[in-house]
Amino acid sequence: MKKPSLKVLACALSLAFVGATTEVSADHSWGNYHWARTENPFTLKLGDNLSSSWKPYLGTTSSDWSKSSVLDTAIVAGGTTAKKCRATSGRVEVCNSTYGRNGWLGIASIWASSSHIVQATTKVNDSYFNTTTYNKPEWKNLVMCQEVGHTFGLDHQDENFTNGNLGTCMDYTNNPVSNQHPNAHDYAQLETIYAHLDSTSTAEQLAQSAAAMPRGIAEHDADDRSGWGKLIRSSKNGLKEVYMLDFGQGYRIFRFVIWAEGEGRGRQTH
Repeated sequence: MKKPSLKVLACALSLAFVGATTEVSADHSWGNYHWARTENPFTLKLGDNLSSSWKPYLGTTSSDWSKSSVLDTAIVAGGTTAKKCRATSGRVEVCNSTYGRNGWLGIASIWASSSHIVQATTKVNDSYFNTTTYNKPEWKNLVMCQEVGHTFGLDHQDENFTNGNLGTCMDYTNNPVSNQHPNAHDYAQLETIYAHLDSTSTAEQLAQSAAAMPRGIAEHDADDRSGWGKLIRSSKNGLKEVYMLDFGQGYRIFRFVIWAEGEGRGRQTH
């Protein structure tokens, strides 16, 4: 049964994915990328490759995003190892591990075939989350909620690190206490992204189908920016960045990166 529709908020402006400079987005999708599906709401599987300390945060994230009228999420057994965090066609693998002091707190990696998302991973880096700065529920909720949100096609509502919070996990901040969950505009944006239906579905395991990516692309992974391709957008302080690796023929991998304070291109502290 279709969930009751949220009232779609009026958008004051349109923000393009590449080359945008406006800090607060009234249209926070990243291009026209989305999961193909034949009906709404559709269910997207979240593979649980998490340690016991992280499982409650994935539970909160799944419950929060499933309040959308067009999208449900289901936590399923993980299909990879946490350290490897290899993508699985038709779902999002969610992992935590000590990935190293390489600067980033979290990465959402999204594989796209033309405009359709076909698989994704979310990684949270315990090399930083084990420190006193980030080993806090508010930071874990923010990063988990935001990185999983990117895998649906959502971008940030705001990339100003120090301004007032918008009350959504899609708003980056240096004080995440009030940015723990999606807000009404996030749900409205999902309704916009998934307003049309497709003739096929990529939100299921498609290892043998034409929608699956070639193996060399599907299994590509990198924990360091040297393997992420071209930087296509960075916040002013360099703590939020988006990279794109273009393989041609419509195959691309996008990576949304949250850097720890003092890391990233800006190397700034606050």
